[in-house]
Amino acid sequence: MTSATPDFARVEATLIAAAEAAAAHTLPLFRSGLAVDNKLAVGFDPVTEADKGAEKVIRAIIEEAFPDHAVIGEEWGTSGESRFSWIIDPVDGTRAFISGAPVWGTLIGFAVDGVAVAGIMSQPFIGETFLAVPGQSRYIRGDINQPNRTTALTDLSAARVFTTTPRLFNTPELLAKWHAIEAATRLQRFGMDCYGYALLAAGHADLVIEPYLNTYDIAALVPIIREAGGAIACWDGSEPTAGGNVIAAANETLLEKALAIVNAS
Repeated sequence: MTSATPDFARVEATLIAAAEAAAAHTLPLFRSGLAVDNKLAVGFDPVTEADKGAEKVIRAIIEEAFPDHAVIGEEWGTSGESRFSWIIDPVDGTRAFISGAPVWGTLIGFAVDGVAVAGIMSQPFIGETFLAVPGQSRYIRGDINQPNRTTALTDLSAARVFTTTPRLFNTPELLAKWHAIEAATRLQRFGMDCYGYALLAAGHADLVIEPYLNTYDIAALVPIIREAGGAIACWDGSEPTAGGNVIAAANETLLEKALAIVNAS
């Protein structure tokens, strides 16, 4: 029977164990020249054995620890029904992975009633982990274990903004919104995938904006950002755990300013 209150010590331990198991699968395949399949008949949406195999080991660990919880994965779909759900992207940034760029990550989120409240972003090649449970967001690398803290910047004109690529803004309306954000901010960087959101949580960026996110692209990152003092929402101000067009910001004030620009464009 599903408990009314999650045991977050067990949730945290499961997040860490699942990310470590995924790393044991993905790292030997990174920069190995592994085969790449395409999910699409038209266009390019790559998938590899790293994605498929890592999700299997993650699911096995979650299902052993919490057999009555739902699991939602990018590669193997949804299993179970519960107000508690685990949301998996085994390799977020597969394009980076197959290009040898260490900005991909394993994302595992834990949601209660559709809102992500715990999550992990693991970048095992660099050896970095960004981990959140209620009340804390932490950065872990080797012997370093310290709180994540977003910046206090509220001046949009001084902001550093990430998006994976402006090509995501693939309609005139969406592109106008990106151009408005670009014009309003100081510095723009591309190609970060999930790593950009993690850098925001750690105080190294101020905004991330992307359209068309799926739940497994963003759920794990929501608590990592919020528990670090940041703010994140869909462009209409709604909860982003389920995905959509998303803005993450260092704080509520900066988020409100960015949303105002997006919704005025």
